[in-house]
Amino acid sequence: MQYEVRGGNLPYVVCQLERGESLVSETGAMSWYTENITVETKGRGGLGKMMGRMFSGESLFQNIYTASKGPGEIAFASKFPGAIKVVDMSSFGDFVIQKGAFMASEMSVNTEVFFQKKLSTGFFGGEGFIMQRVYGSGLLFIEVDGAIEEKVLAPGERLYIDTGYLLGMDTTCSMEIETTGNVKSMVFGGEGFFNTVVRGPGHVWLQSMPIAQLGSLFMMGSATR
Repeated sequence: MQYEVRGGNLPYVVCQLERGESLVSETGAMSWYTENITVETKGRGGLGKMMGRMFSGESLFQNIYTASKGPGEIAFASKFPGAIKVVDMSSFGDFVIQKGAFMASEMSVNTEVFFQKKLSTGFFGGEGFIMQRVYGSGLLFIEVDGAIEEKVLAPGERLYIDTGYLLGMDTTCSMEIETTGNVKSMVFGGEGFFNTVVRGPGHVWLQSMPIAQLGSLFMMGSATR
């Protein structure tokens, strides 16, 4: 399968499928496809995985696009200005991503619900109690809110992240929360009461403009008019 990410800050990915190749996506991610592509909507992985996708912010059913009549083209577009990260899972392993980040993948890539081990991390860390674990082989397309930054943490190294800026991390990393400082810092510092703290070893992906952050900026702008 060949692909190309286009569109700059309003990204979409165009995939060229050979006959018999398939891609799976969340409902609503597809932009267009050519006449040799057929579509099937189904729940992959049984009831348990279907419910897990629903709890992790994805759709209960997924669309499977197959070049069944010959070579075909299909495109998927991001729902938000930012970027599309392409991951070759064949040489990567598995990792966890924020809910809603999955766009599309080859059929050999799997997703399942991932629960934070510490309830406090899910309730106060800003990343949510439920994320998604991604594993398997093949290409994976992830939606990124804004630009993407990658960090590699050594064993025991810690990275402090504000709410919503964590896109994903290796399963070798752990996540917890810490207060942002003393009472004065928490009340007047403007960064909230808690930070997400990711501890290595492993890769961490950050995004520069979470949807929630952009929404608060629009609200502030409307209030000043």
